[in-house]
Amino acid sequence: MNKTKEKILLTALRLFATRGYEATSVSDIAKDLGVTKGALYKHYKSKRDVFDKIIAHMAQRDVEEAKRFDLPTGTLEEMKDAYRAATINRIVEFGRAMFRYWTQDEFAASFRKMLMLEQFHNSEMGALYQQYLVSGPIGYTTDLFASLGVSEPERKAIEFYAPMFLLYSVYDGAEDHDQALAMLDECMANARQKLSEETLK
Repeated sequence: MNKTKEKILLTALRLFATRGYEATSVSDIAKDLGVTKGALYKHYKSKRDVFDKIIAHMAQRDVEEAKRFDLPTGTLEEMKDAYRAATINRIVEFGRAMFRYWTQDEFAASFRKMLMLEQFHNSEMGALYQQYLVSGPIGYTTDLFASLGVSEPERKAIEFYAPMFLLYSVYDGAEDHDQALAMLDECMANARQKLSEETLK
């Protein structure tokens, strides 16, 4: 993606995350960019086109993040061997990295905030919120744990993910972000110890 198109997506996403998707017009996006609507339409056909490209970009980045930690990028049915090859250390490090991704990466953080804002107003946004921030991560972690022989994998996936989910809000509201990061690191270290002890038995 070229820099102009990426700048348009990020600008639109910032507006969607603060004003809401429905309340943001193409004119608002163009104004924030300092260009005309006509100039914006040279790159994207409509506000919906901008939104669709944001979703596609997030899906691509989601896969790239999993690949960085050598974790499966598809479903358990599609990639059973890759799930079995995962390790507790990689899963924990991935969790730590994803928390920082969703809080410190401007594109991902704005996407998360947009979904939090819009989930109750728009069923599509609600489904995306579940996919990226609730049932999706829990389901993925459950499958990873089950593949590694962790007992009660769904319960332990929830226990693993719950601190991250809570600490998104702590991070967003904190003046000292380092405190939230330290709390997350402590939770991840505890999870690593417990899960490693179980899988090494």
